[in-house]
Amino acid sequence: MWQPASERLQHLQTMLKTKLNVLTLRKDPLPTVIFHEPEAIELCSTTPHNKNRAHTGYKVTYLGKVTISGTHFLSGCTESAVMGLCDTKRTSVTHDDSITSSSAILEIRPFQVRLHHQDGRGEATVAMDTFQVARIAYCTADHDTSPNVFAWIYRQINDDLTFQMDCHAVECENKLEAKKLAHSMMEAFKKTFHSMRSDGRIHKSGSSDEFPEELSTPDDG
Repeated sequence: MWQPASERLQHLQTMLKTKLNVLTLRKDPLPTVIFHEPEAIELCSTTPHNKNRAHTGYKVTYLGKVTISGTHFLSGCTESAVMGLCDTKRTSVTHDDSITSSSAILEIRPFQVRLHHQDGRGEATVAMDTFQVARIAYCTADHDTSPNVFAWIYRQINDDLTFQMDCHAVECENKLEAKKLAHSMMEAFKKTFHSMRSDGRIHKSGSSDEFPEELSTPDDG
């Protein structure tokens, strides 16, 4: 029996409403019904696209790095490097108001530290630097220049297999955050060291080709 288009449309809408009521009892995303013509009905998923996963870590401002000399480090060895990096930041901001801070997320975990450089809005990672925990020779949050700065000395291996010691520094929101970073780095040191020792990559004497003979981590209180 022939039915007018309006009656067929009403019938289809009633059927869809019944089916959608059933769908609401499930945990699946509820589809969106888009009406074009009575004979052409599309069901389009409203499930949003997955955004970039937020990185867990500490919000910091990356001040940069400075190559320093030496292989054994004592308390205060990063003071000069941090002072220079802080001065460079202040000078840059003073002479060019368009320069914005290099916001980043510092993620500390056993075996690897990741520095996620964020975009201008601080919403997405535009670049990432990785640091092997076994090559970090020293870290501290104790600086007279600024108590909000956390710094670490990293043994960078070059393409010709030579190495250099680079002091990296980040500025935290406050002194407490800097102390937390130092504590997190210490925990990463311990877990990495014990794991490598249990795997036989570190001898009982503590020597290893990758792991520094002395991990200098001053007591920051």
